[in-house]
Formats: sequence, structure tokens, C-alpha cells
Amino acid sequence: MQERMIRIRGARTNNLKCLDLDIPRGRLVVFAGVSGSGKSSLVFETIAAEAGHQLNETFPPFARNRLPKWTRPEVDEIDGLSPVVVIDQRRIGGNARSTVGTSTEAWTYLRLLFSRISSPHVGESNHFSFNDPAGMCPTCSGLGEVMVHAVERFVDLDKSLAQGAILLPGFRVGGYWYAKYADIGSFEPDTPLRDWTEDERQALLHGGEHVDRLRTKPPKDYESLLAWFERIYLGASDNLSDRKRETIARFTRSGICPACHGDRLNEAARTATVLGHTIGELARMEITELVGVLDGVPDPAVAPVVAALQDRLRAMVTIGLGYLHLGRATTSLSGGESQRIKTVKHLGSSLIEMLYVFDEPTVGLHPRDIANMTSLLRQLRDKGNTVLVVEHDPAVMAIADQVIEIGPDAGAGGGQLIFQGSFDELRTVRTPTSDALGRRAPVNTRPRTATGAITVKNATRNNLQNVTVDIPAEILTVFTGVAGSGKSSLAAELVDQHDAVVIDQRPVGTNRRSTPITYTGIATPIRKLFAQHSGLPASWFSANSEGACPECKGLGVIYTDLAFMDGQETVCETCQGRRFIGDVLRHRVAGLSIADIDDLTITDAIERLPDKQIRNALRHLERVGLGYLRLGQPLTTLSGGECQRVKIAKELRETAEPALYVLDEPTTGLHLRDIATLVGVLDQLVEQRHTVVVIEHNLDVIRHADWVIDLGPGPGKHGGRILYQGPVAQLDNTATAAELAV
Repeated sequence: MQERMIRIRGARTNNLKCLDLDIPRGRLVVFAGVSGSGKSSLVFETIAAEAGHQLNETFPPFARNRLPKWTRPEVDEIDGLSPVVVIDQRRIGGNARSTVGTSTEAWTYLRLLFSRISSPHVGESNHFSFNDPAGMCPTCSGLGEVMVHAVERFVDLDKSLAQGAILLPGFRVGGYWYAKYADIGSFEPDTPLRDWTEDERQALLHGGEHVDRLRTKPPKDYESLLAWFERIYLGASDNLSDRKRETIARFTRSGICPACHGDRLNEAARTATVLGHTIGELARMEITELVGVLDGVPDPAVAPVVAALQDRLRAMVTIGLGYLHLGRATTSLSGGESQRIKTVKHLGSSLIEMLYVFDEPTVGLHPRDIANMTSLLRQLRDKGNTVLVVEHDPAVMAIADQVIEIGPDAGAGGGQLIFQGSFDELRTVRTPTSDALGRRAPVNTRPRTATGAITVKNATRNNLQNVTVDIPAEILTVFTGVAGSGKSSLAAELVDQHDAVVIDQRPVGTNRRSTPITYTGIATPIRKLFAQHSGLPASWFSANSEGACPECKGLGVIYTDLAFMDGQETVCETCQGRRFIGDVLRHRVAGLSIADIDDLTITDAIERLPDKQIRNALRHLERVGLGYLRLGQPLTTLSGGECQRVKIAKELRETAEPALYVLDEPTTGLHLRDIATLVGVLDQLVEQRHTVVVIEHNLDVIRHADWVIDLGPGPGKHGGRILYQGPVAQLDNTATAAELAV
């Protein structure tokens, strides 16, 4: 019988070059290729997008309006699709109410259990919901946290008032607010605050009874810095400016709710017990432990509830998340943990013939733990599903039924099928992936010398066990350890205790008009360049100004709202998508019109545009391996790894003073070939006297480190300890050391 296929003809999404491809159904297929080669364009924006769109079309208009919108791909024909489930790395729920329990629905079963057999009886299951007024703690509204003032951040004790000791905005020395404290005679403006009496410091910060003890009483309208801060920032309207929001974030912090102590629930729900445990106590147990506790529920009337709950919990253990607890906020999860949480609901599914699409499922996994993920992928396939995986890890390629490589290069140099076959066959041919498989970075035996240390003191976040550790200054330090060992928690403590620049994978652009042109600030130099060559005002070369096409307002497309149907974007007939009027388009620089600039890759622009300011602004993006991006490409289309590298480029361009940088798995989305480029960029930061700290599982990055801090030995309560700190060449007798030795 002929094998069934997903048949693709003429795929042209983004950089795909009219690609024809047949993908076997019911198989586990891994898509490889260098960063930017077109893998995601094929798997997510073509295959998944078309499958999602066609499925949505089967629903009535009312439901369709509430489903995720899929943009139909540029492709001549796709056959053989199934309903699609996309499991990507986007973090789950940016809201503080989302927990591991709520996102996996395990909390639904747990509160149902308590509503039936807890003692004393409280009420229906909504009485155990912190998202429902019937169950939430009235003090914190079910958040488990309240905002408290970080008063210690208001001042620098080593400075005097005249030296700028008050760090709150608006207290410029000699200014109006400064005079309200320095010129009233109650405080000595030229004495460092550390040398003041305790009453003087407390009167400045908190007021109250301490004011009465001052030798010189302040005016009647005196208010402490805390009272001033509350009036100016916390007493303002709900419509706060971005600047005020940043100030509030800087000078406040979250504190455990004093009423519910983090349980989020009201008193009645907090005191009810099952098997002698409150629901809050069960929510704080590691999932592995919770499964065993639930074995003790004796009541047969709730057996179906217990079975359903344990099925969810065991699925999380299977997928390597047994170290989490149901009360853990999803906002604190890594991208890899978020992705694995999303897969839980599919493990027990009875549906077959589905199309599962994964985006780098090994992200966040220690090499030791990858076998758990590959086992899951095979389970989904063996149930009769088609599993498509975008992945760079050789361990995932090795278990695939078929590997498809897109390339050969990034951007305009990619978008072609260059290999399709087994992993063993891939190793016998010459492609960027097969070439990279044969290389291994050497271990750093000559680490750079630190110039000092940055100390993290008494860290107890999540599973950290009162950790105090020195981070060497002005070298490259890598945090290693199995998933859940405490790496991210230690990095978060480092950021909280010291000023740091965090370079993560969150989006860098929020709208389609945000592009490499706008992000690097080269829009103005480009307009000036065209103005010099044309004699026209620079404003004519802005798509938001006089030179813009009047029909589409410089967008190049006309959007038509079709109510319950998907909105339609059509190319503007007046400018044919060029965005500008003809009088603007006839002017050229290096043979290019202003509309042609958007289609240039960063590398091409550096070579072709005769302007030093433009070249210098773009060169850092090329140095981090993003030369293939088009200047007009919306930043909303970038992957998490690409977003992170854009941020690194910005720091390379703008930083002057030595700083502390913390990076969260910067190899995410990087092909094996491109990791050397990233390592070179990290070295550039160190050469500029920055301290660079990286959370990473990639063995090549670990081998390059000057200093390694390895946490473990296991996840959750079995981790949170420093197993080793020192040069990578001496790392021994840990899970990380074992993988480096392979």
C-alpha cells in the first residue's frame, strides 16, 4: 500500500523558494537547517497555518470569531493535512493568576476533591478557587502576594543629600523636591546618610514618631519619602505613564500576603483538610510526592476524580516536570518548561491521526533529560499521529523516522530542500547540519582571570537552599545543572540583588511597523541619504509622511474587515505595495529606491549603502548572526532566539560602562553551526569589561566558559545546591561533567 503523505507544492512563505515536498504521515519528522533557513516558515507558517485555517473554517461564524486567527500561507497546494496542535515555546499566561495547577487543569480536579470530602465541609469547588470571589483571599484578591515598598532602594546610604543620596526621580540636587529635605534644617545635607542617627534616617524614610525626635522639627507640611512616593506614584490615576510604571517597578517589590501566606485562598478554604493536609499544603508539594499522597484517598465515591488528577500528575512526571508544584506561577516557568506543560494534556488523549507540531522541545532540558522528551515524541507518533519537530539537537534527529533539512543558508540564501532521509544518511552527505555534527568545541583550558566578584547572598528562592556564591567579575560564567536544579532561580536572585541587564527571549517588537530599521534607529539616516541624492526634503522618504501613498497611507496593503470571516489584506492597487508615490520612487541610491531598502538583508545593506552611520548601526546585528534578516521584516515575526540576539546586538552597540549581563539560554533557535558565532559575541561583551552570566545546557557553550557554577544534584527539592564552582576543565562527578565527557 502506498504511504500516505502531506503533499506540498509551490510553498513561498517568507524565503521559501517555491518549495515542493512530500512528508510521510504517521511518522516523526525532524526539520533541521541553519538559523533563518526557512524551517519555521515551512512547518509553522505553511503546514500548521493551513491546517489551522481549514479546521477553523468548519466552525460556525460565532465560534470562528473566538478562535486563534491563522494567516493563510503562500502556497499553490497542500494535501493530506489533519487537525493541528502547535506546541511552541511561548510562555504560558502572562498573568499572575496562572499556575501550574490551573494551566494543566490539575487544580480543577484538586478543588473538586476538596469540595466533596474535605473536613470541615466548605462548599462547592469554586470555594477553593482563588480566581472566584467565593474562594479568594480578600487581602490579596487571590494573588498570594501584595506590593510592598522597597524603601531601602530609595536612598544611597554612602552619599549625602548634596551628593544625590535620594534616588527617587525628581530629586535633582538643588531642585524643588531636594530643597524640601535638604534646606529645612532637620537634616545635615553634607553628611553621608550612613553617618546619620537612626532617628534621622527613619524620619527621612518613614516619618512618624521619628520626626518628633529630631533636634530641629521640620515644617508642618513635611512628608517622609515613603509618604511622598505613595502620593505621587501610588495615589495617581489608573492610567499611568510608562515612566511612572518603571519607577513603581524599581522602588517596590512583591511580598507574601500577610493574611493567606501565599495560599491565595480565604480562611475557610485554607483550613479545610483531606488526609490531614490543607489544599495549600498539597499545592506546595512537589508533583512526584503529591501523586503518592493521593494514593491514600480511601473514598470510592471520589475515585474518578483522584484517578483523573493522578493521570495529569503522572504525565507531568513522565515529561520531566515532577519537581514543580501546582502552586508555581506559570510566569516563573522557562520557555522549555512552558512547552512541556502544554504537552501534558495531549499525553492522555484518545484522538489519533492528529498533526503535532513542536518548536525545539529540548529547550531548557539538560542533555541527561532529553531521553524523556524523545520518548514522549515517540509515544505521540505510536498512537497514530504525525509529529513534526523543528529541532537542532542531534539526539532528537537520531530518533526521527526522517530528517528534512532546509537551506543551505539563511534568508535569501535558504528556502530550499537540501536533504530528506534518515539520520544515518544525513551523516554521509555534505550539508550545514552534517558538517556541524562532526565538530566539537574544545574545553577551555586557559580561562580568563576575574577582576573581582559579585556576591549572591542567602538565596532561598524556589528550591535554592540558602545559597551564597561569588560570581567572578569581567569573565564568562555559565550556570549549569539538570532542569529544575535552580539555575533560573539563582539568576533571578542575582538580578534582584544587583543591577543587571537581562537579555531574554521576550519579543522586541509589538507591532508590524517595528523592524530592524526602526529598532536600530537608521530610519533617519536613510531618509537623509535619499534627501542628499534627490534634493527632496527627507520627510518625503518616510512612509508616514508626505511621500506616502495616499490610498494605503504608506502600509502597502489595504485591510478589509470581513466581520465573522478572516480580515483580508490586499496589495494596494495604487502603489502596488511599494508604499510611496511615484515622485519618490524614481529617486535612487546605489541603484535602490526607498521601497527597495526594506527588501535588503542586513548584510546586503552594509555592503551597498554608502553611509557610515547606517553601516555601524547594522554591523552589530550581523555580528550576532542576524545578517540574513530583511531591513523591513517585522520584529513580531522573529523567534525567541532571534529576539534575544537582537537585544545582544543592541547592547554591543550602546553600552559603554562595564555592566552585569544575564542571558537565558541564548543558543535557543541556533543551529549547531551558528553557536560559534554566539560564543564570539559573548567574548566581545567580556572584552568590553562586562560580566557575562549565561544559563545554558549547550555543551559547546559550557566548554567555552571561564567559570562554571553547577547546581543540583537533582531537580526541585533534590537540587538547589552548588555542586561545583570553578574552571570548566576541572568539573567532575556531576551530571553535567558526565555529558561533557561523552
